[in-house]
Amino acid sequence: MNNIFIALGSNLKNPKKQIKNGILSIKKINDVKILKESHLYETPPVGILNQPNFVNAVVKISSSLNPQELLDELLNIENIAGRIRNKKNGPRILDLDILLFNDFILNKDNLTIPHPRMHERLFVLIPLKDIDRNIVIPNQGAIKDIINKLAPENINRIT
Repeated sequence: MNNIFIALGSNLKNPKKQIKNGILSIKKINDVKILKESHLYETPPVGILNQPNFVNAVVKISSSLNPQELLDELLNIENIAGRIRNKKNGPRILDLDILLFNDFILNKDNLTIPHPRMHERLFVLIPLKDIDRNIVIPNQGAIKDIINKLAPENINRIT
């Protein structure tokens, strides 16, 4: 079984509910078991600042799905939730990203693992650290060292 970490984010249509529904939808994927869930965090937007704050979380799952199969399932969940991709870093109903997949390093047109910007984003690293404070991100280092190097952000735990 593969150990996989998935980030969830939302800032539209009751974001907290969207995250909870996203987690429930991940649980329904065949051959996926959620092992652990982070707290939920309210975080300011990145990139396009004139939009509502986000709610972010991370889940750890186990599955025998390969990365592409899992990505296809996650994209389907986003589509069912009503995700429309029209602006990078823009508002979204539900965003699901594969952060880590075992210790794989993968660079394809539609999928990069580890997630290419996760080491720059406290809104990903803090919930990831909730699940496992000893994670080492391939080619980046230990999560606690990465967090200590980043500038503080206004991230508030809400659950």
